Amino acid sequence: MNTAVNTNEFLPQGRQETAVSGLSSVVGEIDEQAVDRILSTSSSMLPALHGYETARMLETLLTNLDGMVYRCRDDQHWTMELISQGCYRLTGYQPDELLMNKSISYETITDPEDRTLVRDTINEALGAQRPFDIEYRIRHADGEIRWVWERGVGVKDSLGNLLGIEGIIQDITDRKQAFQALREAERRYRSLFDNAIEGIFRTTPEGQYLDANPALARIYGYETVADLARSLCDIRAQLYVDPERRTEFMRIIKARGLISGFESQVYRKDGQIIWISENARAVTDEHGVVQHYEGTVEDITERKLYEKRIEQQANYDTLTGLANRSLLNDRLQQSIMTAALYGTRLAVIFVDLDRFKYINDSLGHHVGDQLLCEMSRRLSSCVREGDTVSRLGGDEFVLLLNGLGDVDAVASLMERLLDEITLPWITQSGQFDVTSSIGIALYPDDGGDAQTLLKHADSAMYRAKELGRNNFQFFTEELNAMMTERLELETGLRRALERNQFCLYYQPRVDIRTGAITGAEALLRWRVSDQEMMQPGKFIPVAEETGLIVPIGEWALREACQQNLAWQQAGLSPLVVAVNVSLRQFQRDDFLQTVSSVLQQTGLAAAALELEVTESSVMHNAERLIDMLSNIRALGVHISVDDFGTGYSSLSYLKRFPVDRLKIDRSFVQDILVDKDSEAIVRTIIALGHNLGLKLVAEGVENAEQVAYLLANGCDELQGFYYGRPMPAHEFELLLRTNCSAKPD
Repeated sequence: MNTAVNTNEFLPQGRQETAVSGLSSVVGEIDEQAVDRILSTSSSMLPALHGYETARMLETLLTNLDGMVYRCRDDQHWTMELISQGCYRLTGYQPDELLMNKSISYETITDPEDRTLVRDTINEALGAQRPFDIEYRIRHADGEIRWVWERGVGVKDSLGNLLGIEGIIQDITDRKQAFQALREAERRYRSLFDNAIEGIFRTTPEGQYLDANPALARIYGYETVADLARSLCDIRAQLYVDPERRTEFMRIIKARGLISGFESQVYRKDGQIIWISENARAVTDEHGVVQHYEGTVEDITERKLYEKRIEQQANYDTLTGLANRSLLNDRLQQSIMTAALYGTRLAVIFVDLDRFKYINDSLGHHVGDQLLCEMSRRLSSCVREGDTVSRLGGDEFVLLLNGLGDVDAVASLMERLLDEITLPWITQSGQFDVTSSIGIALYPDDGGDAQTLLKHADSAMYRAKELGRNNFQFFTEELNAMMTERLELETGLRRALERNQFCLYYQPRVDIRTGAITGAEALLRWRVSDQEMMQPGKFIPVAEETGLIVPIGEWALREACQQNLAWQQAGLSPLVVAVNVSLRQFQRDDFLQTVSSVLQQTGLAAAALELEVTESSVMHNAERLIDMLSNIRALGVHISVDDFGTGYSSLSYLKRFPVDRLKIDRSFVQDILVDKDSEAIVRTIIALGHNLGLKLVAEGVENAEQVAYLLANGCDELQGFYYGRPMPAHEFELLLRTNCSAKPD
């Protein structure tokens, strides 16, 4: 028989039954199933069994038990009197190594840090006459620290004397490690939960918070989680700006089991509205009934504001807040599909403010911006909520009107629109009367796609400008033909310079007293073919709009200077050749350099060149042009103002302009003999010019009576058909050679 359970060897015969019954009571509490039945059975049978059978049965029982059953003395080393075979599995030592402390005592393998706790716990239980439970560490024979659980009880004789301690010790290292791992996982989870940047929550389906982390409280503006849970008892009604978002949240989770990126607006504690994004899932019981929702919340307010700014920049005009070209195109395409589906009309209306550039450049861009904002407000006030008002840039606006019944409804709206725009606009800079030119294209009458409708509305707007501005025009097939012709004209203009199709004609300017030719005006012509010569009134406006006037104007300047020099080199009397300069040319920063370079390259004296600018051009950004004209005049070049009397010159500016001549517009000269107003205007202009020290040139002179009147009123020079029509350079040269002084035709 193994010494571990040889009770005959270590225990007196009288104590064997006491030991077995004591172990039975201890082990019976450890295993509530098999061990309890075995021990209780063995205990009840012990009185009827002989000593040998009792020992055999006890050995079998203890060998199969998970753990080490023991009996020890209550001494300094817990001296073991009986140990089961489980000792080796538990400690790594054979039972006979621990029995009676033969090789090592149990006290020795108990972890030093736990020895006091073990002894105090056992002594306390013994003193109270109750079993003890304790967990502590031992050092296994392989050197590894193991956790054990011990349960025992004091065994006493009939007189109440303590005979020893009986109990069981089990290895709980795996359970302890699992428990510690669980606690560590819980600690880490709690740390993540408490320190997460995102809000974390658990809520009931009814909308109450079961749990939340500090981040969620901060997102919603609460100082603590408790404050959050106490204040928000109904998430649907108290949190969501739109309570239906909570309903939608629950509907999606019910259908999918989870929800991702669910965006809503919610109230913070202080009433501020923010944007949040939620990720959540439903937690159900074994019957599939939702117990609660758990998930995360992220504050996306900054992202939403950024997206709104990006969308605003991408789809809206930064100055006026109106839809821009991109958004207009998108809405126009959508409107076309809707109109096609329901068989309705829509209108694309192109609005351009008349003479906006003059206001913008003369009064400053800030005033121009104020005007654009005011016009945006007025246009928006005239349309319905479902319509679109957009700004394409500059002073160009496009209106998109949906679901129209007939053309008369559009015409009625346009009349109201014109009336609204022409209302006086009062600012700190003064009162202004603004007009507009409006073009209209209808779907499906005038086009089936966005690009065509916009192009046709633009064409109709230009037609409105040509017809005197401050009106509206519908697109027509006739207009389409006109615009096609204009496009062909623009294409031809771009090629005319390359093909050397431009030429200059010259018209004499004479001294009113002597009749001598003192100068000539160079007039541009376009020789389209050998049979066709195009007049400037037809192609100059197109050249101005397209910007082609800049290279064409430079060519004309160079050609006129070369021709004048050629006449001088041919021995003809010196004269001044005047060249017309457009506003676009003056607006270029390099125009002064262009004039200087042409004079230097051609070799013409600056005094033999005169630049003509129109009165309206002079007043366009007057401050800038004063500097430009002063620098040009400093070269020695003459400056004249053409078409004087037709614009709106400010005398305060006019007296500062470095001008040599004023050219009275032909419209006044033609009527001086029959119209009192024209007569008065001409006399006033002559007097004004002389008071400013300028020479006066009358244009459009056609008869002797006009010459006599102008001579009598002090005009200095004349130009018109009476002295000669514009003619090619070789004819003008012949005129100079055959006439010392110009004679009437």
